[in-house]
Amino acid sequence: MKETTKQSAPAGWQFWIDRGGTFTDIVAIDPDGRVVTRKLLSENPGRYTDAPLQGIRDILGIQADEPIPAESIDAVKMGTTVGTNALLEHKGEPTALVITSGFRDALRIAYQHRPDIFAMHIELPDPLYSHVVEVEERIDAHGSIVTPLDVCGSRQALAGLRNLGLTSVAIVLMHAYRYAEHEQVLAAMAKELGFTQISTSHEVSALMKLVGRGDTTVVDAYLSPILRGYVDRIASELGGTRLYFMQSNGGLVDATIFRGKDCILSGPAGGVVGAVATTTADGDQRIIGFDMGGTSTDVCHYCGELERT
Repeated sequence: MKETTKQSAPAGWQFWIDRGGTFTDIVAIDPDGRVVTRKLLSENPGRYTDAPLQGIRDILGIQADEPIPAESIDAVKMGTTVGTNALLEHKGEPTALVITSGFRDALRIAYQHRPDIFAMHIELPDPLYSHVVEVEERIDAHGSIVTPLDVCGSRQALAGLRNLGLTSVAIVLMHAYRYAEHEQVLAAMAKELGFTQISTSHEVSALMKLVGRGDTTVVDAYLSPILRGYVDRIASELGGTRLYFMQSNGGLVDATIFRGKDCILSGPAGGVVGAVATTTADGDQRIIGFDMGGTSTDVCHYCGELERT
């Protein structure tokens, strides 16, 4: 444990945590304004079940079997690579893709990007979804129903996925970014059938392009259950403490609405924001940031302005 100069005193303890794949780093400010730091292995099952929680306990001086005194903590703000690593290592939730009939392979074909334009054998990355179901439906770009939704057939298809043990589904229909009624019907069916993670493209990413919208929706369905389990475990031990997570866009969000599509760059984004804040305070406007972790390495370039969408 390391102590540095005093900062302005918060109402209670504040914890800022970077939970990486190899190490977890914690910076805390106590009620008197002193800065305390701690570094732990992210995975150490012989000593603790979760590194951020153990780090908080170490700093507060309480035993592993003691509850964390939530009343003494003002806020916990965390960046995590839990989603990033699950994506890189293909360890997300088994997910089914439900898509408009005729577009089974649309996300697989995608934009036909070829790193090697002359390669005779194209090796595509494995898709995140394990099963695909096509449903009879079609709404055109102006909102006219070309093919009514086959409610009975869709229910049977979703029931078949549940019988296979799947609980996560990504629903991606043509032109649903604007005309979402068929996706809404399918989502209601999926909920009735017991799916616990239902990602619909009009809610996740209301983009016109089917491939971009579909990919984002699949990622959300694939990672959200893993992420939700982790977030719920942290929140349950922190009681009513304010808990925030860093999103891919570099902004913090309340833990209750943190979801898979926003977590992929949660850890790296914190490094970018921190590097920019640190260097611009000294007047530097052009920097290259290099964040080498145990699982992945992230490089960023900043030239005086953060891009925003």
